[in-house]
Order: sequence, then C-alpha cells, then structure tokens
Amino acid sequence: MILPIYLYGHPILRKECETVAPDYPGLTELIANMYETMYKADGVGLAAPQVGLAIRLLVIDADAVGDDYPECKGFKRTMINPDIVEFSDEEIALEEGCLSLPGIHEKVVRAARVRVKYEDDERHLIEETFQGFAARVVQHECEHLDGGIFIDDIPAIRRQLDKRKLNNIRKGAINCSYKVKHA
Repeated sequence: MILPIYLYGHPILRKECETVAPDYPGLTELIANMYETMYKADGVGLAAPQVGLAIRLLVIDADAVGDDYPECKGFKRTMINPDIVEFSDEEIALEEGCLSLPGIHEKVVRAARVRVKYEDDERHLIEETFQGFAARVVQHECEHLDGGIFIDDIPAIRRQLDKRKLNNIRKGAINCSYKVKHA
C-alpha cells in the first residue's frame, strides 16, 4: 500500500523517534509499504517519520544510483533501531534531496564512512560499516529519526535562498508525482 509522504513543516518530521519494540504490531506489512512508497516516489531511502510514524525504522534501496556510486550497487537494507556508533573524520560535500522536501537540493557535508548498529527485518542485530554515498544515505535517513532534516546541515544563507520553496512546501503549494501530506 502506498503511504503519503509527510512534507516539510509537518511536526512529525521534528520528533525524536521511539525505539521499535520487538512486538510492534504490523511491522512486516509496514516495512513492505515503506518500500513500495519509496519506489513509487523514486527515492533511495525512507524513514518512518516521513510516513507519519515516530519510530526508529528506515528502508534503503540505493541500487538505482549504483552506476554512479559503485558502493550502492545492491545496497538494500531495512534498519530497525539504527544507531550510528562511529563517524569518520573525513568528510565529503555532495548534493542531497529529500522526498519530504520536493524540489530542493543542496550540498551537505557528511562523514565519508560510518559504522552502524541496527536490527534487520528479522530482528537480527547487525553492525556494519558504510562508505561513500551509501554512508551518506544512511546518515540522511538516520537524521530523520532524530528529528532532523538535511536543510539543518546547510549554511543559513542557503536556507534563506530556499525560503520561498520551503514556504510553498509547508503550505502544500507544490506539485508532486507521489502522494503527500502537508502540515
């Protein structure tokens, strides 16, 4: 089932998310719905707050950008209760976008490598290191779980230049090719 993607300005995007309990009802169906929603919107990642749920859950399938970023070839993960436990000192600035901020793309500085602990969709505990664009996608989605959005990470002058677009998103005065919900 395709879920609406919550847009910038909706309070759910600023909430710190709760841990997903082992007996969370309908988790398997929710994960499937999140993947379906992400694919319909042509995204490479989607966090639970973006579909209106303040829980620590995200899905990623970055294979579509694998030709440009080889580390993303076959990179598909479900992460339950992810926690980034290590960031590399090396940082890289690359352009990012977000399904919750349609039409806005900005350069964001992120760690080039991260180590993450999370549970997979079978609730096995995993610890994994990601590099390059894969690390960027993980950081972007995990940021959503802490109530952050990538525009928080750009210089104030860039946010000011995007102010009109941000206000239009907040008001729902945008066209999207996917189902959305605004504040």
